[in-house]
Amino acid sequence: MKIRLEHLTKRFPNRNKKIKEDVIAASDLTFEIPDGKLIGLLGPSGCGKSTTLNLISGLETPTEGRIFFGDNDVTDVPPENRGVGLVFQNYALYPHLTVEDNIAFPLGNLRGKDKLTKEQMHERALNAAKLVQIDMLMERKPNELSGGQQQRVAIARALVKMPSVLLLDEPLSNLDARLRLQTREELSRIQHETGITTIFVTHDQEEAMSISDMIVVMKEGVIHQIGKPQEVYDHPDNLFVAKFLGTPPINVFEGEMKDGKVYIGDEAVLDIESRETKKVYVGIRPEGFIPTGDGALTAKLNKIEVMGRDTSIVAEHPAFLGTTIRAIVPSEDVEGISGETVRFNLKPKKVHLFDFETEKAINETGTEA
Repeated sequence: MKIRLEHLTKRFPNRNKKIKEDVIAASDLTFEIPDGKLIGLLGPSGCGKSTTLNLISGLETPTEGRIFFGDNDVTDVPPENRGVGLVFQNYALYPHLTVEDNIAFPLGNLRGKDKLTKEQMHERALNAAKLVQIDMLMERKPNELSGGQQQRVAIARALVKMPSVLLLDEPLSNLDARLRLQTREELSRIQHETGITTIFVTHDQEEAMSISDMIVVMKEGVIHQIGKPQEVYDHPDNLFVAKFLGTPPINVFEGEMKDGKVYIGDEAVLDIESRETKKVYVGIRPEGFIPTGDGALTAKLNKIEVMGRDTSIVAEHPAFLGTTIRAIVPSEDVEGISGETVRFNLKPKKVHLFDFETEKAINETGTEA
C-alpha cells in the first residue's frame, strides 16, 4: 500500500496559558511512502514522529492536509477502517489471556462477512505466531514470557488482521541492547516476507539506518531530509542531519574557505574549487581521519582507545565545537603515534561543509548542495 501525505499539519493548544500560539507537532508534511517498503521516521524526542504516525493511523486528526492510502483519501476514515496494524512501545498485552488469545483478540471484533469461526481464528493466530517464531508459546500467559517474546506477541497481534500498513512506535526501546539487535533483524525479515508497507518510529539512528529502505529525518515537526539511509549519511542536507546521524557523531569545527582551500585554524586541510572567502562549519566523520606524521591537521593527543579491529584516537583542537575529537581508524594505523600531538590528513568524501549562517550544506564550489 502506497501512502501519501499532502501538507499534513497538526497543532495542539499550548498548555502554557501565557503563550497563545499553538504547539505545532507536525508542520506541512508532504512526502510519499512507496508500496511494500520499510520507512524509518527518525528524530530526537519531541520532533513529531509519533504524532505523524498517529495521524497516519487515524488516532489523531490533522489540523490541515490530507492522507492517502493508494488512491483513497483516508483522512476522515476511522482508525478501525484504515487497515492498519499498530505496535507501541508498551506492548499492551492482556495478562489474563494466553498468547494465542492475545494474538487472536482483534479477530473477535470482526463482524458481518468478515466474521471468522473459532477454527479460522485459531489458524490465523497460529500463522501469525509462526511468522514471528513464537508458535511454541501459544498456551503461555504474558508474565511467563521474556521481553522479546512479549514484543513478538504484540507484532503477531498487529499482523493477524493482515493489515495493508504496519505502524511501529519505538517498539524496541524496552529491550536490552542484544535483544534489540536480534529483534530489529526479525522485524526486517518479517517485513520482507510479508511485503507490508511499514513505518518504524525511533530516535535511535543506528536502528533506523540498519533496517530501513528509506529514512525521514525530523526536527520540531519539520522534515529535514528524506532518502536512503546511506545517501543521507553521506550527503546530509544540513548540519542538524549530519550531527544526528552517525556513531560516534560527526566532529564539527569552525573553519573558513579561502583561496581554494578549507582552513581549520591556520592549517589548510582540504583543496576545493571555490575561490570565495567564507566562514563555514567543517564536519569530519570519525572514519574520515588518516593519522600520518606530515598530516594537514594538527591536534593535541589525549589518549588512544583500542577497540579490537578499530582504534579511537581522542584529541583536542581550539576550533573544535565540542569537548574532544574522536577519530576511528584501523588499529594498525596507530603504531608509532605518541607524544603530545597527532596529525591527520582527511578523506575528502568524509568532510562536509556547512554555511555558518544557514547551516545548510555547501559543496566544494561554495554553493548550497
